[in-house]
Amino acid sequence: MPARVSEALVLRTYPLKEADLVVSFLTRDQGRLRGVAKRARRPKGGFGAGLERLSHVRMAYFQRETRELVNLDSCELIRSQFGLVSDYWASVALDYFAEVAEQLLPSAEPNERFFRLLLAVLDFLRPSGGSESASVSAGRVWRAVTYFSLWAVRLSGWLPELHVCLGCGSLLDDPEPGAPPERAFFGRGRDGLICAHCRGLLGSGNIWELSPASRALAAEMLRTPVTQISKTDWDQSTAADLRRFLVQQMEVHAERKLVTAPLLEERWTGP
Repeated sequence: MPARVSEALVLRTYPLKEADLVVSFLTRDQGRLRGVAKRARRPKGGFGAGLERLSHVRMAYFQRETRELVNLDSCELIRSQFGLVSDYWASVALDYFAEVAEQLLPSAEPNERFFRLLLAVLDFLRPSGGSESASVSAGRVWRAVTYFSLWAVRLSGWLPELHVCLGCGSLLDDPEPGAPPERAFFGRGRDGLICAHCRGLLGSGNIWELSPASRALAAEMLRTPVTQISKTDWDQSTAADLRRFLVQQMEVHAERKLVTAPLLEERWTGP
């Protein structure tokens, strides 16, 4: 049986037996797959840096309908993420991208748009000027993480309307002339946003506000490539409420906590 060759991104690996690895990888044409890389843990295993996290590769593998795991034959490295791994916060962002893809994407269901999303944010994160050792600015990390989170939720089918109250159906972005924008709120386990009136009916509890600025930014990100977002002066506080909302949507639907999400929101001390 000839090997199938797919363009792929490696999501994670974990050891199997003494010398093998189980590899979870996202292909452009077949979706998320898992396979066994024989002797990959040995110095001359034949896979080299191709199995590093989020390496962009051409993966050759043998696939049988009756088996969940494919047999990996070889991988040709297209591009590594070495320059990003050397920067701590960019490295945490890579962990986050890989974990979200691993948890949100069902097995063996093609999703080329998600594959292209990952490529887009990885390309955006790379330091400008071609230097593999340059650090990544805080603003680029936060823009990439926020953009990826929004589109990951949308491509999974879990993004609610951001301009309509889930409780009463009123429009959140249609205030009276001269009035400030409607306030919008969200809470864990709720599928959408609610207005201030509906928020008052709920009483106390874990409810957070999603600012008009973050809602407007989300609307722009849904129609604009990550490289062309108009806001350029990002920091950790930019759209932090939107990221909280999106992470909650992912965790509720995936029915598990994301390990890397709180690591991203630790106090930033980089440039």
